[in-house]
Amino acid sequence: MSENQSPTYNYLVVRQFSIMTVAWGIVGMLVGVIIAAQLYWPDLTYGIEYLTYGRLRPLHTNAVVFAFGGSALIGTSLYVVQRTCQAPLISNGLAAFVFWGWQLVIVLAAITLPMGMTSTKEYAELEWPIDILIAVVWVAYAILFFGTIAKRKTSHIYVANWFYGAFILTIALLHIVNSAAVPVSLTKSYSAYSGAIDAMVQWWYGHNAVGFFLTAGFLGMMYYFIPKQAERPVYSYRLSIVHFWALIAIYMWAGPHHLHYTALPSWAQSVGMVFSLILLAPSWGGMINGMMTLSGAWYKLREDPILKFLIVSLSFYGMSTFEGPMMSIKTVNALSHYTDWTVGHVHSGALGWVAFITIGSMYYLIPKLFGRKEMVSTNLINVHFWVSTIGVVLYISSMWIAGVMQGLMWRAVNEDGTLTYSFVESVQATYPYYAIRLVGGILFLTGMLIMAYNVIKTIKAGPDKETVPADSGEGKMREAYA
Repeated sequence: MSENQSPTYNYLVVRQFSIMTVAWGIVGMLVGVIIAAQLYWPDLTYGIEYLTYGRLRPLHTNAVVFAFGGSALIGTSLYVVQRTCQAPLISNGLAAFVFWGWQLVIVLAAITLPMGMTSTKEYAELEWPIDILIAVVWVAYAILFFGTIAKRKTSHIYVANWFYGAFILTIALLHIVNSAAVPVSLTKSYSAYSGAIDAMVQWWYGHNAVGFFLTAGFLGMMYYFIPKQAERPVYSYRLSIVHFWALIAIYMWAGPHHLHYTALPSWAQSVGMVFSLILLAPSWGGMINGMMTLSGAWYKLREDPILKFLIVSLSFYGMSTFEGPMMSIKTVNALSHYTDWTVGHVHSGALGWVAFITIGSMYYLIPKLFGRKEMVSTNLINVHFWVSTIGVVLYISSMWIAGVMQGLMWRAVNEDGTLTYSFVESVQATYPYYAIRLVGGILFLTGMLIMAYNVIKTIKAGPDKETVPADSGEGKMREAYA
């Protein structure tokens, strides 16, 4: 390729991951709606072994986190790394392997989890043969990503790639250490760790899966797609670098706050709490950086529903990263632990932050990948935004109220020291809030179906008369960031 010739980027793998992001989003949200309905109607799937709550709940978390979120992260990272490095992927064959390998992992999860094949570890339920496949695919993904950075045509490595890179390296470390196991058959294994050590390793993994998969990776998405959609440089490039180093240095130590009031040594619990509180600073620094990128251009929010998704996602990111440290404080945790408040907190992050930033990024990216200036229907994007926002608010507010109520009921005692309420009474009191949560989940699923319709219509419409190349201008924007 001559120096004046523009590089030929691999958009095929990005298109594949983008389409599967929408498809797996529908699957993940649908399973979530089913298990939300099971909490309100416990006999909903009575007698159907493969559809019990205990089988479907890990399927829901894996589908949303790794199928929906994972496809979005891999797809966008392979787009961003090519555009900002001005270099094509090092291997189209390796890119195809990463796509099909990741889809195989997801399909195997969808088969084995309803069958009851599970290691029982939160966010790491898949059995050892699938764990090995994940490790192989992930190493291939790392080679593809970092190999492309190594052959970049620019000296600068844009900050989004820093976050994507940290996410890739840390998830590899977390997965391999936490999934260490002793196989006893093809479908069953036992953890290499025992007791409180196993719990500590699990929540070192579990919290950092949130920290690096569901936070650092999506911050890479934020640092690219918000400036592009807003058509403005990042508010402070220096702050983005401080945000990066502070976040990755602190997040690794916050896991013990999941194990307050357990067999874990008290000092370890306190360390987790302290680092969780410190984590608030870099998290809010990143949120403010994203928000202030619209400085002087807030008027765009009135007319741009894609920007609404992206900016509201930052609002939920800020709220979740305030709520998390607060819930890690031992006295607050004494009330919130094991209640539905935790469920509300998780979903304000998963739906409000992760899903919204993904949806906004996909609405930006998909038209460009298929040669169009924009989605076929902007009105449908607006409808999707409001339906999903109402759904999220109903979901998390109902779980907040239910959680605080549960915590207060469980700790209420009579004058003679006996419990005021039985556990069954607390469950009965929660029922109305389970109904509200179900409505919120249905609304969010409806939004995903609206998105799928819009995406299908956009792809079927074909390229614009004047073919629009995938967005350019990273060089200019990078100078502005610096």
